[in-house]
Amino acid sequence: MTRNLSLLTPSGRLTLGNLLGALRPMATQAARPARAARAARAAQDPGAECFFGISDLHALTTAHDPALLRGRVTEMSLLLLAVGLREATLFHQSAVPQHRELSYLLECVAHTGELNRMIQFKEKGRGRDGTRASLYTYPVLMAADILLYRAEEVPVGDDQRQHVELARDLAIRFNRSYGEVFTVPRAVHPPAGARVMDLGDPSRKMSKSAGDDHAGTIFLLDSAEVCRAKIARAVTDSETGPDAVRRDPAKPGVTNLIEILTACGGSASGLRGYGDLKEAVTEAVVATLDPIQRRYRELAADPAAVDAVYAAGAARCRQVTAPVLAAAEAAIGLG
Repeated sequence: MTRNLSLLTPSGRLTLGNLLGALRPMATQAARPARAARAARAAQDPGAECFFGISDLHALTTAHDPALLRGRVTEMSLLLLAVGLREATLFHQSAVPQHRELSYLLECVAHTGELNRMIQFKEKGRGRDGTRASLYTYPVLMAADILLYRAEEVPVGDDQRQHVELARDLAIRFNRSYGEVFTVPRAVHPPAGARVMDLGDPSRKMSKSAGDDHAGTIFLLDSAEVCRAKIARAVTDSETGPDAVRRDPAKPGVTNLIEILTACGGSASGLRGYGDLKEAVTEAVVATLDPIQRRYRELAADPAAVDAVYAAGAARCRQVTAPVLAAAEAAIGLG
C-alpha cells in the first residue's frame, strides 16, 4: 500500500496561506485514493492511504505555554476536518508512542556532526543560553515520523529537504549496521498550491508563527470584519491608472493580492484601481472562509465526535507503525 504522510506543527494558528498552499492540495490528495479504494474494493486493491498528523511533539522544542499549545491543537484538529480532510487518517503525533520510541533508536545511530549542521539548530539554538536539547535532536524525531510509515516519497518544500536527507542517511546507516528494516525515502516536490505572501511584507510568506495579532496574516477563523481591515491595509504601491492592477515582479504587494483573489475563485479582470482590487479580494476571501468557519462551529459543538476521529486515526497509526518499531528493536538488539 502506498502511504502519504504530512505533519503540521501547532506553532501558531492556521492561515489563509496554509489553506491555499497546503490544505487544499492535501484534501485533494486524500480524496483521490479514498475514491480509488472504494472503486477497487471488489478487486481487493489496497490503494493508497494518507496520514495527516498534528506534530504536537515538535511544538515542545522551544519555550511554550501548555494551555496555549492545547488550544492550538484543538483548533487545528477542528480545522483539518472543517477544510475537508476527513478522508485521511488524522492523528495527533503524541498519541502514537512509536514516534518518540523510534526517535531514541535513531538517535543511537545519528551523529552529532550531522545534527550540528541542521538549519533550525544553527539559526535558533546554537550558542544561545536556554536552548532545549529537543531543538538539537528534533530532526531525528522528524526522521522517525517518516521512517515509521515506510513512505517511499515525502512531499516537501526546499526548506525541508535537509530533514528528508537526514532520514535517508539514518535509514541507510541503520540498515547497513543492523539489517534491512527501513524503506529509504526520497524527497519529492509535488505541484504547489497558491503561494500567499504577508499582506504587510510581500517579500515573505504568510506565516502561522507570526503572532495572533499580526496584521499581515489572515487566519482561517478571522471574521469578515477583521479580514476587511487587514486587506484594506495591505501593501500596494503608488501607481495609478487603468493598468495598475496587474501581476508584475516589481509590484509584489499587488501581485500577492491578485494571487489571493485568483486562488479564492475571483478574477482581477476589469479592476481599475487598488480600492476595487482590495474589495474584490475581501469578498473572495470571506466567501472562501465562511463555509470553513460554519463547519468549524458545527464540529466544535460536538467535541466527542471530533475526538473519535482522532482516536481512530491514532489507533490506525499504531497498527501501522508497531511492526516497524518492533523490527527496529529486534534488529538493534532489544527484546
